[in-house]
Amino acid sequence: MVLSVAAAIALAGCSPTYNWRDYTSPDAPYRVMFPAKPASFTRPVDLGNIKVDMTMTAAEVENTIFAVGTAKVPDPQQAQAALEAMEAAMVKNINGTVTSKKSSSVAVASGATMAQSTSEELDANGNVNGAPMRLIGHFEARDKRVYQVVVMGKTKSVNQEQAEQFLSSFKLL
Repeated sequence: MVLSVAAAIALAGCSPTYNWRDYTSPDAPYRVMFPAKPASFTRPVDLGNIKVDMTMTAAEVENTIFAVGTAKVPDPQQAQAALEAMEAAMVKNINGTVTSKKSSSVAVASGATMAQSTSEELDANGNVNGAPMRLIGHFEARDKRVYQVVVMGKTKSVNQEQAEQFLSSFKLL
């Protein structure tokens, strides 16, 4: 009996629910680890009166969405406004309130020039159709590109460890 319980625990630890795989975007310069095979689509969106085509690549595991959205704005000066619009739209999607937010800005080499990279980490709680929701996100602007890396789902479904693994795996190339 002890052996079968130990075997069941060992097999549960190897659950294929989270089947992590490396993904390099064909559309934007980033890499990330998705917890399942992702799907992508592109559509026009309005980010604070800036019209862009946004590509979303996402996977869903255990009622939680793991997604990366990218868009290219016409002018680098518009990136911060577009980034703020992305954040506001994501929080609005869950009728949410931001519970924590951390911002940073650094100069990074971009080819032969220096570019400004601005990023924000946020956590928000909300409610959709009576269900408590959670959004954990990383939002970043570099040159003309804006990125949203988010984990979103019902509060009880969002696994903090898996969310952190996804968010920390995001790298700009």
